[in-house]
Amino acid sequence: MSSTGNPKPRKVKRKGPTFLRDDQVDLSTTDQRLLDTRGDSNWVHTDPWRVLRIQAEFVEGFGALAELGPAIGVFGSARTRTDDPFYDKGVQIGAKLVEAGYAVITGGGPGAMEAANKGAAQAGGVSVGLGIELPFEDGVNEFVNVGVNFRYFFARKTMFVKYSQGFVVLPGGMGTFDELFEALTLAQTHKVTSFPVVLVGVDYWSGLIDWLRGTVLVDGKISEADLDALKLTDDVDEAVALMGTAR
Repeated sequence: MSSTGNPKPRKVKRKGPTFLRDDQVDLSTTDQRLLDTRGDSNWVHTDPWRVLRIQAEFVEGFGALAELGPAIGVFGSARTRTDDPFYDKGVQIGAKLVEAGYAVITGGGPGAMEAANKGAAQAGGVSVGLGIELPFEDGVNEFVNVGVNFRYFFARKTMFVKYSQGFVVLPGGMGTFDELFEALTLAQTHKVTSFPVVLVGVDYWSGLIDWLRGTVLVDGKISEADLDALKLTDDVDEAVALMGTAR
């Protein structure tokens, strides 16, 4: 307070939608920092700049996929070998989804993802790969004909959910489980409607289904309807036919 008893004027500075007061007010401007080439490059790693990168990923994804049409997401392990029977099933699923009028969306990587992209591409369909920056994967596979690479998992997941009418899930590990349970959660919470999820591989997935039914359902943590959202099959034609419930 000043000697006259009047409050000392507070410093205020507006920076777009943000405002600063008192000791938080800085003496430089955004334009000044942008045009000052003598500074270091640390600013490109700060959160506000990161927001722009995130925004750019959404813009690129929406732009690439906005006119895709009906599509099905296919999940599965990047570690599935080409001599694994489920690699062949992935190729069949990709091809039959195209024959049924769908584009095929995968994570764009090797293994089961490559198999589904291969089947879709060889059937003359749209084969989409949504790649992710990882230390142990090298971009999208050669069978992708529409590819988008992402830095951020959440931006990539948004594209899967927004542009897929259902999911076919081949055997996989942690990444596949993550994608599977996110799809189930979105269906359970009615964030998406009419969203079939089919697990291909009875022997592989039965233990999970048994645990969900015998432990999680019995303990009241899910409902019977939640469990009914999961379909289990070994039959490629049945898996593709079940995707028709999304239309």
